[in-house]
Amino acid sequence: MAIESPSTTPFFDSRCANPLSMEALNQYCFCVSVDPGKLHDALLGALGAHGVPGTLAETHPHLFAGLPVYVSRENIERVEAAVRAIEAATGLAEYRAQALSWAPDIAQYNPGSPGGLLGMDFHLSPDGPRLIEINTNPGGMLLNTLMGQVQDVCMPSVVVAPTDAVAAERAVIDLMREEWRLQRGERPLQVIAIVDETPSSQYLFPEFLLFRELFSRHGLKALICAPEELEYRDGSLWAGGERVDMIYNRLTDFPLSLPEHAALRAAYLAGHVALSPHPRAHALYADKRNLMLLGDPTFLDHAGADATTVEILAKTVPATTQVTASNRDELWSRRRQLFFKPASGFGSKASYRGDKLTRRVWDEMAAGIYIAQALVAPSERHMGGEGTPLKADIRCYAYGGKPLLFAARLYQGQTTNFRTPGGGFAPVLTAVR
Repeated sequence: MAIESPSTTPFFDSRCANPLSMEALNQYCFCVSVDPGKLHDALLGALGAHGVPGTLAETHPHLFAGLPVYVSRENIERVEAAVRAIEAATGLAEYRAQALSWAPDIAQYNPGSPGGLLGMDFHLSPDGPRLIEINTNPGGMLLNTLMGQVQDVCMPSVVVAPTDAVAAERAVIDLMREEWRLQRGERPLQVIAIVDETPSSQYLFPEFLLFRELFSRHGLKALICAPEELEYRDGSLWAGGERVDMIYNRLTDFPLSLPEHAALRAAYLAGHVALSPHPRAHALYADKRNLMLLGDPTFLDHAGADATTVEILAKTVPATTQVTASNRDELWSRRRQLFFKPASGFGSKASYRGDKLTRRVWDEMAAGIYIAQALVAPSERHMGGEGTPLKADIRCYAYGGKPLLFAARLYQGQTTNFRTPGGGFAPVLTAVR
């Protein structure tokens, strides 16, 4: 797995050791914190046994960035506080009633667990972190824990990773077992299937192999399969002759409404398989209309949120509204200050910066359900030389209101991608306490 190096790579700048601020390091510190050779060897060691070819470096050249992203300790703590506040708010009865009112029917079924790992994405504004969206099947967790384990911090007396990569990897297996326990009780978990459409063709298929290896290391039989390989019969879900106890769900058909997902849907609703993440989790956390609730102090106060939760979310969640027939003209007139996203979208698909939006696309959007979010520009990471700085998103992986791992994504363009030279997943570093 190749890491793109910056165009110039000074090994050390005296300003790195005595920075004016953590964020300032993103402008002039070009110390490479992850050695490409180490990461390549680590990935080959983890994936080679599963038949992943050595050409992975060529097929995924922009999966990992060449430089870390520096985030102040204050902003790390603000993100951690936001994660706790989001968990508190989403647990309120009135919030849940409102979020479920626009969710698909399957979300009314409560399997008993929170629904697995969350990925909370933030932009760092001059006034602090702003929540851009929440994902219930976020990619990159194990790729970033692996990167964290081969990371060399060039100035350990000044900066440190805000979370421990080894502990984060361990938390993944712990949370999956907790999801199992809450959905299926104390019976033994034996077989888990990682499910996605044509999994071997997914860009993050290497991470599926990391999950399979992690599950196997902890005594579970782990499979990777497509949903059409699942069969529901005799009160059990089967895959390739194996009775499946639990599904690690990477599908983006969140309500399981497609015909090829019928067996999984039936087994899940019958309580015959544990599913994580599940449709209810997506409805409560990831539907982008929920940002209208999380960012509304009046609603949160009326719903019974404590004053601290209301204050934190008012500062963290950008103003969000649903696009309707009655407000379309007004939103179009101020589109340059807005970002538009489909309510149930994923992976930045069909999302648009207002200043890049054409009238043709705007008219096409009328057929869907969209939200308009106040535009918060991402922070930047300079890569050295005369090149254009890359944009940076900060992702916090969390479960049950507890932050587990921080990572960044560097990119160019309207939204995050893995096509930018020098871009991809990047380590997050912060000030030593």
